[in-house]
Amino acid sequence: MKKYLIATTYVYPLIALLGLLVAPTVASGQNRTPPDELYGPLFKDVQMSRIFPDSKTFPDCTPLYSADEILDKYNRAKGQPGFDLTRFVNEHFTLPVTPNAHYGSNQQLAPADHIRQLWQVLTRTPDKQNAAGSLLPLPNAYIVPGGRFREIYYWDSYFTMLGLRESGRGDLIESMINNFAFLIDTYGHIPNGNRTYYLSRSQPPFFSLMVRLYSEIKGPGVLREYLPQMQKEYDFWMQGADSLTRPYTAHRRVVKLPDGVVLNRYWDDRPVPRPEAYREDVELAHQAQTRSGAAPEAVYRHIRAAAESGWDFSSRWFRDGKTFSTIQTTEILPVDLNCLLYHLEETLAEAYQQDGRADVSTQYRQKTEARKNAIQKYFWSATRSYYMDYDFVAQQYTTVYSLAGTYPLFFKIADSRQAREVGRHIRLEFLKSGGALTTLNRTGQQWDAPNGWAPLQWITYRGLRNYNINETAYHLRDNWLAIIEKVFRNTGKMMEKYNVSDTNLEAGGGEYPNQDGFGWTNGVYLRMKTSKK
Repeated sequence: MKKYLIATTYVYPLIALLGLLVAPTVASGQNRTPPDELYGPLFKDVQMSRIFPDSKTFPDCTPLYSADEILDKYNRAKGQPGFDLTRFVNEHFTLPVTPNAHYGSNQQLAPADHIRQLWQVLTRTPDKQNAAGSLLPLPNAYIVPGGRFREIYYWDSYFTMLGLRESGRGDLIESMINNFAFLIDTYGHIPNGNRTYYLSRSQPPFFSLMVRLYSEIKGPGVLREYLPQMQKEYDFWMQGADSLTRPYTAHRRVVKLPDGVVLNRYWDDRPVPRPEAYREDVELAHQAQTRSGAAPEAVYRHIRAAAESGWDFSSRWFRDGKTFSTIQTTEILPVDLNCLLYHLEETLAEAYQQDGRADVSTQYRQKTEARKNAIQKYFWSATRSYYMDYDFVAQQYTTVYSLAGTYPLFFKIADSRQAREVGRHIRLEFLKSGGALTTLNRTGQQWDAPNGWAPLQWITYRGLRNYNINETAYHLRDNWLAIIEKVFRNTGKMMEKYNVSDTNLEAGGGEYPNQDGFGWTNGVYLRMKTSKK
């Protein structure tokens, strides 16, 4: 059954607590209801009881009976003497299994050779239709990140593809792009991952970069081939832009600014706890309400928007730059997101030109230029000499320095002076013995110091190289490759993230233990290793 929430416009300085939940078109017979809605009180009781150490386990379970039957049995049994919730779950659900979970790596191999063998371990064949579980079936093979992440993830996949290209696996790149095209055509956007509980949000829009990457293998006509899907993705991110009439008003992912320009923010359509982190979200919302009176619905929205950013979680999104309960993601215009949409507009302009539609191409070139100017106006802080996120509610820059500030260099938006200033910050403040810090803040969150992440090492490295800031770029690259090689020699693992400040310690923080596998680390390592030759 379709469920809708009333749409409201976010008018400065008020926060709209309700947003439009658009029910997507889905494959025939495929369940699209997230498990928290499907199982109601049972879901809440399981997640709050901590019967699984990882909150993602239960949402990934496959039911053995219909939801109605399971709920009916649960309601009749739960009040009876001797009722055991764990036993009930085990009798009515199949727990998720990770294929090749016992794979043992050969630490005598060079990391590059290990990664080339690992692609097969991380490859999943086309999914079988299963209307009962939370997995959204995909028609083609794909790479998963590894560890607890048993499904495809959106922005991870671009960085994984960098390594697939170096491994000569254009076939897998094509399969994965076609899966994302399928998701766009089926649901109207690319979800965070192919799970029902991810349908209400996306992730950083890297699809146009994937298409560009594939065009380097197959030829420039690839842009025209995927033009319909790139247009649909753009429409998803810009939905509601034409309805905004006043400065500092917002709707879903778009925000209108005083000069008429529209920029973007991260968002999620459901102001409720995330099914895959239900207990953690409930507890955080309670803390925020206790400390500041924040409405739980607003906190859930900010948490989910941060999950859409991929930076879950980071002091980037905290009002005070240090405390999770001050999260305010939807009030922030992120510099990285707007640079990605700049690239999407630029790619659409070229694709329409290929398609013989010069008038539409011109429109997108104008959009590209307008967004480029807005990025310079709203994200470059002259006093800090760095690209900062912009709090459009407070109408000021946020205070957190992060590697998101290198995206304008990656996309060649910065001028040479700005690039030099950013490079100076990277060299003096971010660069450590194992690579570049994510932010300069130590908060215990995994997207803060002392951790470094593969996608941001690549964005920063390439951004610096674009402006011939080569000494800093090579220093970053060499430090990053060295820590990966050291950890692999010691453990046989490619990790999700690394402690770049102290290369003798493992990275930490976040809602779950450090994961190994790991798709985007593998991809960036291979691509950086090649760039060293």
